[in-house]
Amino acid sequence: MQKQFLFLLIPIAFFITSCGIYSHSGASIPPDAKTFSVSYISNVANIVNPLLSQNLTEKLKQKFVNETQLKLTSTEGDLAFSGKITSYEINPTAVQGNQQNAINRLTITIEITLENKKAAEKNFTQTFSNFIDFSASDDFATREQELSDKVSVMLVQDVFNKAFINW
Repeated sequence: MQKQFLFLLIPIAFFITSCGIYSHSGASIPPDAKTFSVSYISNVANIVNPLLSQNLTEKLKQKFVNETQLKLTSTEGDLAFSGKITSYEINPTAVQGNQQNAINRLTITIEITLENKKAAEKNFTQTFSNFIDFSASDDFATREQELSDKVSVMLVQDVFNKAFINW
């Protein structure tokens, strides 16, 4: 009896994950959407990290390739993402008793637009912001890439959730 149930369960699970109704990441994608595109994320922030635009663009592409069944196309995807980095700031967040800064915060803000050609009601333009704290005694120049990568991963997850999970 259990073997028969298992033989029925496997094809049903395969059908559900392959037809676009559900994916392992929880992404909800219109069944007729087959492609996505991500335009280069431009950097219009007052402080410019020279690698951030390229890294953020590539992280978005990789996330969607890895966690959806959509195929990447260079332009005009069924789901077309575009955007810009609007802010890149380092600010003090904690002061020690002797009035010295103890912790700094790197905050990155992006504005992302999704044009969903298969479900226009899912279109959006939204600002996403995330941050990471680090010791004020750290040399920011030596840690900048690592810190901006960590914030980028969080931002990409926020965009993914908005686009595919609608959290």
